[in-house]
Amino acid sequence: MLAANDNQIILQRQVMPQGCTMLRDRRVLIVEDEALVTMLIEDGLSEAGAEVVGSAGTVFEALQIIERVAQDGGLDAAVLDINLVGELVTPVADQLAALGVPFVFATGYGTGCDTGGHAAAPVLHKPFATEQLVAAVEAIVSFTPDGAGAFQGD
Repeated sequence: MLAANDNQIILQRQVMPQGCTMLRDRRVLIVEDEALVTMLIEDGLSEAGAEVVGSAGTVFEALQIIERVAQDGGLDAAVLDINLVGELVTPVADQLAALGVPFVFATGYGTGCDTGGHAAAPVLHKPFATEQLVAAVEAIVSFTPDGAGAFQGD
């Protein structure tokens, strides 16, 4: 489980159940400014079978990764922290939405937080269990009409 209190993060690793395959080979981007949280999200998604194609701590880095991934197999989903060192992640969410890539917000903000016009995107409130993260990403990936994710690049 992830918990944040005054920038102190406590980790309690939870074992993923065997047979989690909905994320197998799904390409996922992580946009999070806290390194430890990034590692926890990456571990959880990787254990569930996802391929983490990159992680970014700033809007600029995230947009660069999205551009690179467009030429390298596409992107199935993303996990976005809403606030990246004081900068809103909205430009990244806008770009993903324009490409048809589903995403989930993962934030320490409470209910009713500013999702930058993307109210339909699921919101995970920190702290959250790894199982909640995986379930949220599985849901957005399986929500696409063919279940194959949205953005397959050129």
